[in-house]
Amino acid sequence: MTAGYPCGVPTHRVLVLGGGFGGIATAVTLREQLEPGDEVVLVERHPTYVMGLRKNWGVLDAAAIDEGERALARLIDKRIAVLHGEIEAIHPEERAATIDGERWQADALVVALGAQRAPEQVPGFSEHAIDVYGVEGVAAAREAVAELRPGGRILVGIFGVPYPCPPAPFELALLLTEHLRQRGHDGEVEVFSPLPLSLPILGQAGCNTFESRLDVAGVPFHRSHVASRVAAGGVAFAPPSEGAPAPPDRSFDVLLAIPPHRVPPVVFESGLTAGKPWVPVHPRTLETGFEGIYAIGDVTMLPLSNGQMLPKAGLFAQREGEVVAARIASHFRGDSATAPFAGDGACFLEGGGGQAAQVEGGFLEDPPRVVMTEPAAEHLAAKRAFERERLEAWFGA
Repeated sequence: MTAGYPCGVPTHRVLVLGGGFGGIATAVTLREQLEPGDEVVLVERHPTYVMGLRKNWGVLDAAAIDEGERALARLIDKRIAVLHGEIEAIHPEERAATIDGERWQADALVVALGAQRAPEQVPGFSEHAIDVYGVEGVAAAREAVAELRPGGRILVGIFGVPYPCPPAPFELALLLTEHLRQRGHDGEVEVFSPLPLSLPILGQAGCNTFESRLDVAGVPFHRSHVASRVAAGGVAFAPPSEGAPAPPDRSFDVLLAIPPHRVPPVVFESGLTAGKPWVPVHPRTLETGFEGIYAIGDVTMLPLSNGQMLPKAGLFAQREGEVVAARIASHFRGDSATAPFAGDGACFLEGGGGQAAQVEGGFLEDPPRVVMTEPAAEHLAAKRAFERERLEAWFGA
């Protein structure tokens, strides 16, 4: 189904593949900067959009998912064509895509298809874990937490890296711990990760500070725990490195899990990844190896000067999309190139007590300049405003 087309044959057409954070930001910015006769087509198989930050709130029953949900069809009011369909193939050499059997040609194409959850990569995950990164898992998680037995254990598990919004699992553990204590429940919450550090982008010193906050909150952090399989009531782990012993199994009453993620198969099959796990892009322009094809957000791999990759976060997807939109509009007008992607950004980490911290800095600097602020009520207010302001700008309310 398509809607929102301008009349007549468009002067230029831009295909934006993916209606998430980056895709919407790209489409809205394009529409603001392109000529009226140019066409912006947003392609997304799901009819609605909701920010990922609502999922933790939903697990805790602090806010309903659907309160932040918006129909993508509302973008038609901005003269953005919305196409609900399945992207079956991407043809980068031709700047085209096949959607529901129909070939769509474009003058520029933006790939914003995100990271795809891949629970099938871990035996037993789908049977015994609750995927809290899928909207459909939020209700199940909320119910499981409400029914936790006295003295029970909630295990928050990170089953693969990279994954979107690196602070989110730790935020969930901290908020769950506060939630249980406020109810007078003596259950416990633990976190495990395959990485040796909680949030590597902070560096060793920054992680030491944050992990001490976990300790103070009573949240054990199990580092270098590479999950190999899940059974009823327990997670088994592989040795973190050759010659090292495997960590002992961790038991659980409730397993709230972040599954492994991968590039969507349609993107891999297109050749855009060049055989790599994610789409490599120019760090300042988001250009791929194909002319007129850009990739933004979680589908990409963007190297930093310290050897790490830019974290997968919504604000980066938005800012990348805005940069790409401006570059496309300038190209269509025959103007010189616009400002590059700066790599500045921040994300929020709630820790309870009506406060949140910010992970912020210049990620593309050499070396990256990234810090975590002290928790404060103003940061929690900023997090709530972050969602509200974008929904108002994109959808009108």
